[in-house]
Amino acid sequence: MTESANNPFNEYVGKHPGEPNVLEPALITDPFTGYGELREQGPVVRGRFVDDTPVWFITRFDEARVVLRDHRFANNPAFAQETADGENPRSRLMDMMGLPERYRVYLDGSILTMDAPDHTRLRRLVSRAFTARKITDLRPRVEDIADDLLSRLPEHAEDGVVDLITHFAYPLPITVICELVGIPEADRPQWRAWSSQLASLGPDRLKNSFPAMIDYIHELIRERRAALTDDLLSELIRTHDDDGSRLSDVEMVTLVVTLVIAGHETTAHLITNGAAALLTHPDQLRLLKADSGLLPRAVHELMRWCGPVHLTQLRYATEDTELAGVRIAKGEAVMPILVSANHDPRHYADPARLDITRHPAGRAEDHVGFGHGMHYCLGASLARQEGEVAFGKLLAHYPAVSLAVEPEELRRIPLPGNWRLSELPIRLG
Repeated sequence: MTESANNPFNEYVGKHPGEPNVLEPALITDPFTGYGELREQGPVVRGRFVDDTPVWFITRFDEARVVLRDHRFANNPAFAQETADGENPRSRLMDMMGLPERYRVYLDGSILTMDAPDHTRLRRLVSRAFTARKITDLRPRVEDIADDLLSRLPEHAEDGVVDLITHFAYPLPITVICELVGIPEADRPQWRAWSSQLASLGPDRLKNSFPAMIDYIHELIRERRAALTDDLLSELIRTHDDDGSRLSDVEMVTLVVTLVIAGHETTAHLITNGAAALLTHPDQLRLLKADSGLLPRAVHELMRWCGPVHLTQLRYATEDTELAGVRIAKGEAVMPILVSANHDPRHYADPARLDITRHPAGRAEDHVGFGHGMHYCLGASLARQEGEVAFGKLLAHYPAVSLAVEPEELRRIPLPGNWRLSELPIRLG
């Protein structure tokens, strides 16, 4: 585990026999097997979150989709539970991660932690930037960025080897989302550094990076308000200034932070995981090289087979309910396990097999890699497009691309709920 010696959550691992913690090594190093074993115990299995919160793991595809779309399971714990003293159930977690008190309103005010009607209101404000037409119109720019990055890969190679994460998988989506939102080019490396710090479980995970992001957006809003442009940040400023009841100051700031982080972190690792998968499955790579029309289907299968996000946020039952024969009491936490659902043999034939032809063209999405229901990933269409462009352009520029190490030498970042390579060394051919 990153910064494991100082990880404040380690004390909870193994504390409750029979109730696995998401920090269990078996669930981090091989989540496909680890969560797969839990899935075979049942569709609803008792476990623990990192801070020792009891949680029901939802392990199978059908039940995961039920929870993800069921309004009886809320993202905001205030709709379901409070401790005896009225404290937010997230407070202890924020304490353990070092988040200063005055910044907690921004974490609690995120669109990710909201439910209707506030979630609906905020999603409507930004969804115009992610319509099908907007994403289609954006594609030439995404392709230009990809072409530029790929053409410069040889400049970064040492002995013919280059890290695809550093020089392509990260720069592509962070450039796209920052241009869309309105983050100046000179500041984008800092956002990657902040995001990397968040991707840890160290004792000060939120102490420095999250407040720095919040302060930065406040300052950028002040600057941009004096010279509005056509980016998403300017649109949000206009909305806020026209009618503060539609978008508060805190909501505007957290929206921007959420969009920038979510808009590049997960896509970067979708590209990385997907490239590694294709390079270690030559039969699938040959199929894609022979028919670029398979790209949309390939991205769906890669999101299912090796998607970067394995766990959802905690959700809370707003009333006593029953799921798959298990009673879930009001206030109890549940967590759909995406990696387990996406490999459920009850839903997929031979789920461990990578098959880029698995998802029929034109059919509804048949995986939960981007979630499901009200909190379905807002930027899913952009992420899919970036994946299509990334894989298509990589193979067009370097048709002989190959891994520069043996597959077993690839190293993962040991972060619960995430599937991330620390680097992806490739030979361009």
